[in-house]
Amino acid sequence: MSLTLPDDVIRRLSQSRRVVALTGGGVAAESGIPSFREAHTGLWAQYDVSELATPQAFVRNPRLVWEWYAYRRALAERAQPGASHYALVDLEQYYPEFTLITQSIDGLHWRAGSRDLIELNGSLRRCRCYESGHIAFAWDDDGEIPPRCVQCGSLLRPDVVMFGEGLPYHELRRARQVVEQCEVFLCVGTVGAIEPVASFPFVARRHGAFVLTIAPDESIYTLMADYVLSATPGAVMPELVQLIAGDVGGLEELHVDAI
Repeated sequence: MSLTLPDDVIRRLSQSRRVVALTGGGVAAESGIPSFREAHTGLWAQYDVSELATPQAFVRNPRLVWEWYAYRRALAERAQPGASHYALVDLEQYYPEFTLITQSIDGLHWRAGSRDLIELNGSLRRCRCYESGHIAFAWDDDGEIPPRCVQCGSLLRPDVVMFGEGLPYHELRRARQVVEQCEVFLCVGTVGAIEPVASFPFVARRHGAFVLTIAPDESIYTLMADYVLSATPGAVMPELVQLIAGDVGGLEELHVDAI
């Protein structure tokens, strides 16, 4: 598709310095990552969510919980970042201050190259030990399931937010800070309308930010937006980056002068 935007929208996007983007299941789905519900099929359909993805389930049957998340990790590892992932990397390279907040746990944003990244729900690419919270990006494959922490010997669990757990304090606090300070807030694709994330567009607007939502369906994020692109992110994100970058003749000088 050929993307066009009003001049004032392009100007607002191109002349801002502090930008925050929010992603969730919509961007993940474009890379073939199934949602929790979609993955909960076949062999796994015989188990209730409370048996697979709660801290209580891990205490009762750590092997089953580990294997469920190992299955989901394998799905994520077979997937590849899509056009939206790479477009967001381009925006991070372009803006002086750019933070990506994601609900996804698949790790594809990191694999695409995003580095100023807040993974609110954690990530399948790492684990933490149950007793002390030591983070592990690799673990011994010696046949024990779950494997154990090399630092303290306790069982490793996926470093993701399970049902019944709150969002990690540090990541949530940082997310709120950048949302309050941003000049542009981008909601990219379908995002779960779960608090406090669902309030981020409202918080951004209250602090003077311009809110742009890219999504094919109406939601709280489209209702709160100053401008809506009714499309899938993969269809418009690369062109959106080109529009912003193409209007940057003077923006690069603006950024250089400001530095």
